[in-house]
Amino acid sequence: MASVSLEAIIEKMSLTNLTPEIDITEIKIEKPDINRPALQFADYFELFDAERIEIIGAGEYSFLEQKSEEDKRRIYDKFLNNPIPCVVFCRNLEPDGWFRESAIRYNVPILKSAMPTSAFTAEIIRWLNVKLAPCISIHGVLVDVYGEGVLITGESGIGKSEAALELIKRGHRLITDDVVEIRKVSDETLVGSAPDITKHFIELRGIGIVDVYALYGASSIEETQNIDLVIRLEDWDKDKDYDRLGLEEEYTEYLGNKVVCHVIPIRPGRNLAVICETAAINHRLKKMGYNAAQELYNRVQANLSRKS
Repeated sequence: MASVSLEAIIEKMSLTNLTPEIDITEIKIEKPDINRPALQFADYFELFDAERIEIIGAGEYSFLEQKSEEDKRRIYDKFLNNPIPCVVFCRNLEPDGWFRESAIRYNVPILKSAMPTSAFTAEIIRWLNVKLAPCISIHGVLVDVYGEGVLITGESGIGKSEAALELIKRGHRLITDDVVEIRKVSDETLVGSAPDITKHFIELRGIGIVDVYALYGASSIEETQNIDLVIRLEDWDKDKDYDRLGLEEEYTEYLGNKVVCHVIPIRPGRNLAVICETAAINHRLKKMGYNAAQELYNRVQANLSRKS
C-alpha cells in the first residue's frame, strides 16, 4: 500500500513540530482523508477512523476551552489513546499543557500550521490524493502542449524523445521522458510525473543523455501534468486504413480511466511536433464544444440536401 512519511508532510505543509521528543521517522500516512474531531471531543467515537490525520480548527479549540480541567483530561485521554498518526492545530493555535502531556504519553505528534483550517484541509487532501493514488509506470514521453497533457507512446526508437525535444524548442514543457508514472487521482483524472532519477533528462540516440533544465531553463520543464491526450506513434503501414476524418474518438485505458488516443503513422517528412501541437489544440477545441470533423460532415449533409 502506498504511504507518505509524516516528515514529508511536515516539509510540504511547512508545519511546526510541537512534540520534538516523539520519534516521527517511522510514522506513515496511508489514507488521503482527514478528520476534524468535533464528535470525538463530544464523546462520540462510533465510526471514528483513527488512522486519519486529525485537524483542530477554531471551532474544536473553542469547544475545548469551555471544558473544565477534569473534562479536558478525560477527553484527551480517550481521544489520544488511539493509533492517530498526528494532530494538526491550524491558525497558529497552541494546545494546552494537558493535551501536550497526553499526546506525549500516547506517542501522538502535535503539529502546528499558520494556515486557516479550510485552506489547510483542502491542500493536504489534494496533495495526499496525488501521493497516495494508485500508480503505474509506462514507457513514453509526457509533454505539456498549450496546457494539454500529451502522452506520446510507441515502440522504442520510433522518435518520441525527438518529438518532445522539438516541442520544448517550440516553447512547450517536458514532464518526463522514457518512464511516465501515472497516478489515478480520481475517476476522471490521471496525473503524470517523472521518477526522481530521470527527472528533466532526455535520451537522444547518437547523442546520449541531455539535461533539458540545464539547456533550456526552468520554463521548459514541469513537475506534473494531467494526461488529457495520448498520441501513439507507429511505423507507416500502407495496407492499413488510418482515420482521416476523426468523427469517432478512439480511447486507451490506464488504471480504469479512458483517455482519447490518436494513432499517428510515421514516415519521412512528417513533422511530429506540428502534429502534436495540432492534436492538442484540436482536442481543446473539442472540449470547448467545436468538432471540425463534425462541422465538415454537417456542411456536406447540408450541401447534399440543397442539391436534392
